Amino acid sequence: MNTFQVSAIPAPVLAQVREQGVDQHGNPVRSLVNTESQGAPLRCCLREAEVGEQIALIAYRPENRGGAYAEVGPIFVHPHDCGGYRDTDRYPPAFRHRRQLLRAYDRNGHQFSNTLVEGAQADAELTALLANPEIDFVHSRNPMAGCYMFRISRSS
Repeated sequence: MNTFQVSAIPAPVLAQVREQGVDQHGNPVRSLVNTESQGAPLRCCLREAEVGEQIALIAYRPENRGGAYAEVGPIFVHPHDCGGYRDTDRYPPAFRHRRQLLRAYDRNGHQFSNTLVEGAQADAELTALLANPEIDFVHSRNPMAGCYMFRISRSS
């Protein structure tokens, strides 16, 4: 059993973006069809888009924190409710083949550490990171572009 919990983008945030047709930063939601065989990583349900699947591109800032660590970046989501990510007690299988940057934050939302990890080794690294009481939560990010993937916190 894992000692962590994985969270996709909060459903209420996505519901508001979908309803209004603009992201939290005032950008129109840009819909497109995935054409890549290794599809775009969807941050709503934490899987890769299939060829021919309708997806949307939005700007997103996790945690809605201000200050120097308030990173906004492009992410892909479904343009309609997909039910989200349900297996919150395990690392998303669709990300096991992806190298990830695990960015740990303290209780004040300041960066604590950055660790590059292969997705297949993510469980062990996350368990080790969250064993440190100074770390409050971790973001999984794309190591090249820095785009937000999902949040990891201690299991309750």
